[in-house]
Amino acid sequence: MREYFATVARGIELLAAKELESLGASSVSPDFCGVSFKGDLQLLYKVNLWARLPFRILVKIDEFVGRDAKELYRGVQNIDWQQYLTPDRTLAVSATGKNDSLNHTHFTALQVKNAIVDRQVEELGERSNIDPKSPDVKVNVHIRDDRCIISLDSSASSLHRRGYRPAVGVAPLKESLAAALIKLSGWEADVAFFDPLCGSGTLPLEASLKALNIAPGLFRPHFGFQNWPDFDRQLWDKLVGEANLKRQERLKIPIMGSDRSEEALKVARTNANLCGVEKEVKFIQAELEQVESPSDRGLLLCNPPYGKRIGNPQQLGKFYKLLGNVLKQRFKNWTAFILSGNKELAKTIGLKSSKRIPVYNGTIQCQLMKYELY
Repeated sequence: MREYFATVARGIELLAAKELESLGASSVSPDFCGVSFKGDLQLLYKVNLWARLPFRILVKIDEFVGRDAKELYRGVQNIDWQQYLTPDRTLAVSATGKNDSLNHTHFTALQVKNAIVDRQVEELGERSNIDPKSPDVKVNVHIRDDRCIISLDSSASSLHRRGYRPAVGVAPLKESLAAALIKLSGWEADVAFFDPLCGSGTLPLEASLKALNIAPGLFRPHFGFQNWPDFDRQLWDKLVGEANLKRQERLKIPIMGSDRSEEALKVARTNANLCGVEKEVKFIQAELEQVESPSDRGLLLCNPPYGKRIGNPQQLGKFYKLLGNVLKQRFKNWTAFILSGNKELAKTIGLKSSKRIPVYNGTIQCQLMKYELY
């Protein structure tokens, strides 16, 4: 059994823990902005392929006392790096956390890099080149008090970058957060789904991937573990093949998005085409005041501007009031969820929420507000 750590957005640790358990992880333990768990090599591949909520899956390879630069260097040098990294593979090191002595992540990462390549030169007479942008092997060092945890990043780039969305709108919602919001709403694929402010389409597209049982990792061209010496191509191909067989072709219910911007909808349709759901997800151009419910009942989920990156907070008050009126008048028998990063604006919706769930959108503290519409 290997020890793993999934990095996740702040506030969804418990949700991510449940997802990992559903994929077969054991010894699952939520932590701040992450979840530790255990499993075999197959689980590592499966989580990278299927998990919708994490950013990265780190594989722990060692932990030791690292109170200062000397202890850090010595501990890293004691690791047998030949089983993880050969000189023909490029390397990058990232660092998180700090203590009294190791309080600059750039310096910490540099110490780890030096320790690795110095050992390579001593043993093999040659060393890996450094590639900070797209390395073959990415090492992560995490400092917590006097402990140092060394891990390999199995995901390479963040898993929220599914690969189906090269085109994005202004202030886009991360795919992993969109998936988390859908999970928090309790939406299931037998209920209509609608986002009246869909922008580049992330919420409807993530809903469609869930409804059609499409593994989000299928769109990614590469994972970090594929560069490792122990990469099991036969096992990986088997898991990808199984994921393709589990994919459903047709939605049972409508999944829709609308937006006032035709440019944003062009981006949304491009993204839908790239993940193969262009015939299943419908995007329509409409001003908010023109929006009509697409069915007798369903779930509405949207992420209106907060006035932080888009929009003037004063002008947005009228917009939020309009949103509340549209929900009240045209979405009877629906359940609505609105993500808001501005409490004052949220009050102008004019509806009483039945539930408020704290969520972070990046560094912005938000609330996912639930409205039962009768």
